[in-house]
Amino acid sequence: MTFKQHLLASLLITTPLFANANLSQSQLNAFTQDTKLVFAAEDNFHNGASSLIASMTLTNNSNIVLEKGKADWQIYIHSVRKIHTKSVNGFTIEHVNGDLHRFVPNKDFAGLAIGESLTVEFEAGAWIAAYSDFMPRAFMVSKQHTPAIFANTDTEDFKQYIAPFERENQLRRYNDPIDKTQLASAQLRYERNLSSASISKEAALKRIIPTPLKVDFNRGTAVLDSSWQIRFAGRLTSEVAVLKSDLANYGLDLHSAADHIKASNVPTIYLNVDEKLAEGAAESYRLEIDDDKIEIIGSDNAGVFYGIQSLLALFPASSKNTIKVPNVEIEDTPRFVWRGMHYDNARNYHGKDALFKLVEQMARYKLNKFHWHFSDDEGWRVEIPGLPELTDIGAHRCFDLEEQRCLLTQLGTGPFKSGSGNGFLSRKDFVELIKFADARHIQIIPEIEGPGHARAAIKSMEARYNTFKAKGKLEQAKAYLLTDPKDESQYITVQNYTDNSFNVCLDSTYAFIEKVTYELQSMYRDAGTRLTNLHFGGDEVGAGSWTQSPACDALFMDANNGIAGPADLKPYFTQKVAHILAKRGISPGAWEDGLMYDKVNPFKRDEFPNDIFTANVWDNIWEWGVADRAYRLANDGYQVVLSHGTHLYFDHPYEAHPEERGYYWATRFIDTKKAFSYMPDDVYANADFTRTREPIVNLEALVGRAMPKLEKPENILGMQGQVWSETIRTEEQVLAMIFPRILSVAERAWHKAKWEGDEIAIKPFSNDWQSFSTALAIKELPKLVASGVNVNLPVPGAVKKGALVYANSAFPYLDIEYSLDRGQTWQLYSDPISHNDGQVVQLRTRVGDKNTSRITELK
Repeated sequence: MTFKQHLLASLLITTPLFANANLSQSQLNAFTQDTKLVFAAEDNFHNGASSLIASMTLTNNSNIVLEKGKADWQIYIHSVRKIHTKSVNGFTIEHVNGDLHRFVPNKDFAGLAIGESLTVEFEAGAWIAAYSDFMPRAFMVSKQHTPAIFANTDTEDFKQYIAPFERENQLRRYNDPIDKTQLASAQLRYERNLSSASISKEAALKRIIPTPLKVDFNRGTAVLDSSWQIRFAGRLTSEVAVLKSDLANYGLDLHSAADHIKASNVPTIYLNVDEKLAEGAAESYRLEIDDDKIEIIGSDNAGVFYGIQSLLALFPASSKNTIKVPNVEIEDTPRFVWRGMHYDNARNYHGKDALFKLVEQMARYKLNKFHWHFSDDEGWRVEIPGLPELTDIGAHRCFDLEEQRCLLTQLGTGPFKSGSGNGFLSRKDFVELIKFADARHIQIIPEIEGPGHARAAIKSMEARYNTFKAKGKLEQAKAYLLTDPKDESQYITVQNYTDNSFNVCLDSTYAFIEKVTYELQSMYRDAGTRLTNLHFGGDEVGAGSWTQSPACDALFMDANNGIAGPADLKPYFTQKVAHILAKRGISPGAWEDGLMYDKVNPFKRDEFPNDIFTANVWDNIWEWGVADRAYRLANDGYQVVLSHGTHLYFDHPYEAHPEERGYYWATRFIDTKKAFSYMPDDVYANADFTRTREPIVNLEALVGRAMPKLEKPENILGMQGQVWSETIRTEEQVLAMIFPRILSVAERAWHKAKWEGDEIAIKPFSNDWQSFSTALAIKELPKLVASGVNVNLPVPGAVKKGALVYANSAFPYLDIEYSLDRGQTWQLYSDPISHNDGQVVQLRTRVGDKNTSRITELK
């Protein structure tokens, strides 16, 4: 480089570059690379529980000057709280759709010089008391240039783009009504972790999760190594294949043969089926372990599989090559036939591995229903032959306001298809997943979400329509169209969408459902099994949908179809879908509000031709007055799956702390213990707190009317956990939100505890929880980590007593580490910590080499 070139380059670096109304690509890139964009929750007490004041601050550390006045650039942010402010500090603020908002400089924009900061305060809906409410990947757009992400927001580290939450009006949701939440702290955790109950490590090693019906431990142990063999009934070939794969993880390679081949004189595992076992109760088993013989007999193949899981549950976590297990006799039958987990990867796709890891671990804990929420407003996650647009468009989000290349970007994805949350499962991969699940006695229940929450499908089919219409193929274009082009209905949903409802008055909507169902059925058949249950969502349809649709108006004019107005359309849609599925031998399922005329009246059950019609009942916000729907629907003949938000929603934070991920609309937090405490036999017995954390002492008085009793308990099929993924963008994040809480679901769905009743029996509960949580610490969590599952670890409790700091964990015997030098070095906690006055003591829990909890500290 010549001296003149070097001087010119230096001048370009140090000389301010003034941007006119349009930014060039290089200016756009430079400005967003070095300018810091930071969000802040300014005041949750601004307007009771209705709205908050938040802010966005731009600190210009670049060499680009933004000139004052109107300009042709915009800043786009993802805000799950709809912004109410229309204009402030020289910006016009526009809601695009969903969470996407843009800030457009107007004539009052004062400019932004190098080194200066600009703070834009705005009012938005509800409150923000968790960092995860703010989404990453804010970006800037100018003319037709490639969008540019503000570099400090292109991360999963909240601290890089969110100001600290420190004041009461940031840490609490509102002050009118009073937010009575006890905010998590080291001291509060310490108090909550204290228990008079205790359990030894030896006893915890014998704890099987979920707890068997009858367990009788005997003297002695069986020592398994590769000298053992397996003999099995021929029908159990698949179960043996999975067992051998699992044993290989412990370094065991056992010879196996069908039981017509005589066993040699070596220790043997025998696997058989006796359909009369446990009086023929499905999924039952008997397990007997002796020194040189292990026998597992099931009432069916599933029972044998679950007996195998109980055997494996007795394996110590670190065992390899030689495994010692206690001699025992177990008789076991599950509590419920439906023991499930709902997984939403429509909002954010977390990759193929996350699906397989989840299914594998569900099987370990005897869960048998995998409710896969693969479609929603923000994404469609499975390939459907013949409708490539569903994944070409619907599986990806990017900056395309016309939505012909991708969906509108949402939930922190940013402007590019390479952003978080994008992707889908190919047909081949889904067939593989079905096979994998079926071999582990897990049924996958797919969900085609509609008529609301359907934006990904709607926009994909609109793109398809445009493609075929441009080719002059109008009939082909309209074949699967989900919207009426002349529909002028106006609505906005809870998630702030204005265009996410199928038009239920179009024949093409039902052609679409038929097509997708047909292709899903074909995938199940290719996997060697059958699609027997299909969920169609039905929930949270935007009020006002179809009120100005010519297609619906035409239906209303027909006096013979029983449809007189918009209020008849949801049951009409449900009937149409139910008949489509009935013809195919498939049982439908829906979320509870998709089956209700109003708060208390379900759709007439006898209008549907299906023997089984499942209802996932989720809305037990006690003060809202609809927590009795589980019993109303069961009494009316629906088969109910308990899915309650206050105990079973694993997208909620583990504790009331701003650094904890998740939404918190149902309750401020759900830890593993709260999920463990759920009592499915008495829905009302779970009424503990209102959303403000006010203790509930009289549920009937709170609701203001009589609560119906359960008249048809046979219609309560069971229960399942739920994880929704709006704030969850990676595999590591989603697995940590699910594990270990899912083990509590497995426990309650399989085993009824002695402490359950119309209220919790405190002492038996405490003893049971100590046994369960100790087993988590010393056995289950290490096994999960060894299987590649990222687990959430409880943050330690700690308290200062005199010159010493005492620490404990929600899971006894879980390793606690402490640091006295701000995290530079860590030591294992074994005895109370001596420290100097003024010294900060940091603590965390650990499992394995990589998994640690959040850090807490005492000052």
